[in-house]
Amino acid sequence: MKVIILGGFLGSGKTTALMRFAHYLTDSSGKGGDYKVVILENEVGEVGIDDQFLRGGGFTVDNLFAGCACCTVSGELITAVDKIMREMAPEWLIIETTGIAYPGLMRENLQGALGLESRIVILTDASRWRRLRIPMDGLFRGQLENCDAILVNKIDLADDAALADMERDIREIEPNAPMMRISALQEVAPEVWAAVAGV
Repeated sequence: MKVIILGGFLGSGKTTALMRFAHYLTDSSGKGGDYKVVILENEVGEVGIDDQFLRGGGFTVDNLFAGCACCTVSGELITAVDKIMREMAPEWLIIETTGIAYPGLMRENLQGALGLESRIVILTDASRWRRLRIPMDGLFRGQLENCDAILVNKIDLADDAALADMERDIREIEPNAPMMRISALQEVAPEVWAAVAGV
């Protein structure tokens, strides 16, 4: 089972991008079976909103409620992932984090408890980067450092100068991960999703 941890600040477009990425994975898989892709939502609160949208797209969705899977419910994360592996055996598991999660801690938990390797993909919001960069510095650094791919989302809502400034800021935090510009509301090139998947 290949694991993708999809992170990024609140409102960065994770769920919309996740839907497009999951469709790419199922369309490119070419394999039969019910569980090519399983999505694990880490919601804060009692009712999952995003999972209703994802289920409407035909995906199997499981939920973790009441906190961030990297800290308060890490035991629940391990239990849920172990159950998914045993009962569904999907080709891909995509874990969508809350906007305040530190995906690196989730990766450590999965590796330590289940021996699972995972890729961290972070969505950043080009439309709000300048406004949020300084007040959210610690969170952005915690999400971006040592990630495997960065998607600069909402490029249709930022000018070239803002995008260039943003990408410089990101490179200062994470110099090595591939960084790709997207608008999740428009068609995303298959080679971008291939880079996200690491294939």
